Amino acid sequence: MSIKVFYTSVTSSREIKKTQQKIFDILDSKKINYDALDISQEVKVKDLMRELAGDPTALPPQIFNGNNYCGDYKAFDNAIEEESLEKFLKL
Repeated sequence: MSIKVFYTSVTSSREIKKTQQKIFDILDSKKINYDALDISQEVKVKDLMRELAGDPTALPPQIFNGNNYCGDYKAFDNAIEEESLEKFLKL
């Protein structure tokens, strides 16, 4: 299994850009390997993200371990605060 982060490279939202970058920065700093999947490049990637998240309106970033949904940025941030990132990522 591998960590997948669904994100978008095309957004006018500073909040989305900030949250995505924070996820990448934290995963990089902890040397956790992940695949970054850009939903703005192919509609089927966005559709897959929403299907796996079980939410037809889910917005990036969304985090998965393989096809197992871990959560969105808010859940990721809570896991950082609670020092339970490995549990959150199902590692």
